[in-house]
Amino acid sequence: MSTLFVTFLSGVGQWALFALKNAQLFVRQGVPRKSFFAQMYQVGVRSVGMTCVSGGFVGAILAIQIDLQLRDFGAQSFLGGLSTSTTLRNLGPVLIAFLLAGRVGAYTAAELGTMAITDQLNSVRCLGLNPLQVIVLPRLVALVCSSFLLLILGLGMTVVGGMVLSSLSLDINPLQFLSRVPEFISVNSIMLALVKSFVFGFMIGTLSCYFGYTTSGSAEAVGLTVRKTAVFSLLSILMMDFLISWLGGISK
Repeated sequence: MSTLFVTFLSGVGQWALFALKNAQLFVRQGVPRKSFFAQMYQVGVRSVGMTCVSGGFVGAILAIQIDLQLRDFGAQSFLGGLSTSTTLRNLGPVLIAFLLAGRVGAYTAAELGTMAITDQLNSVRCLGLNPLQVIVLPRLVALVCSSFLLLILGLGMTVVGGMVLSSLSLDINPLQFLSRVPEFISVNSIMLALVKSFVFGFMIGTLSCYFGYTTSGSAEAVGLTVRKTAVFSLLSILMMDFLISWLGGISK
């Protein structure tokens, strides 16, 4: 048990040093724009459709579940505020981050892992270049930025999904749905959602790049890298969601 704990702490330390090195490179030398925009398109723009669809369904599902509870008390007029509040504060960021971890996080980890085991990273070193600066940093920054923006887009779509479902199936006018939102959503709620979105994007980006960059061995190692990326990304998202929610509750 102690050996497993020490191994875990060692891995966390190596991940933290990896993130710190990339942060120092970003501050000192910036990020190559061409590579950055190419990665933004690859992991960001191409994930917009999935994010919109998944966000809409998340909002619709929450609206249905909350309506079942409110109907017993004749309080369906509060559906817009309650479903939107629940989405922004808790379930929305987590569920969408899970989807992005599987979509863009696994893709990046597999790509970097393949480059590592095929000696493409070593080839960059032989040219006198730093693979962190040339290959990893553009992907890392693009992944963090795109994940953050996609999470914000997904949260917006959850509100739209809940409103559309309420209008079509629950006989709640969209204006009535939206009129209750300001009663339950404050500036602190929006800031909490933004903080969660950034932190989740940072965890997805750094973990996928770290596991991909440190891949070694045969082709089987790439599959293991993708699995570790998915598992640790999901666990870190849940842990950070708990921590941020807890700190947000204490600060009130």
